[in-house]
Amino acid sequence: MAREEIYKLLNEVFQDMFDDEDIIVNDDTTADDIDDWDSLEHINLMVAVENCFKIKFTMGEITNMKNVGEMVDIIQERISK
Repeated sequence: MAREEIYKLLNEVFQDMFDDEDIIVNDDTTADDIDDWDSLEHINLMVAVENCFKIKFTMGEITNMKNVGEMVDIIQERISK
């Protein structure tokens, strides 16, 4: 799956999770860029992303992701297997 396709789906997940249709994520997007993205919402977001792409993140991946670009890298790696 191309990065563009992943971002299309991720934008839908983020918009749904944060109830904001104006959210558009990119490689550099972090929790600091989105209101209400706190530690609890981070867990909910990770579950929603996992469900969307039918993958599972490791706890290390979840805690070490620095931005959405790193999330996309992991998603691409998982779905290409």
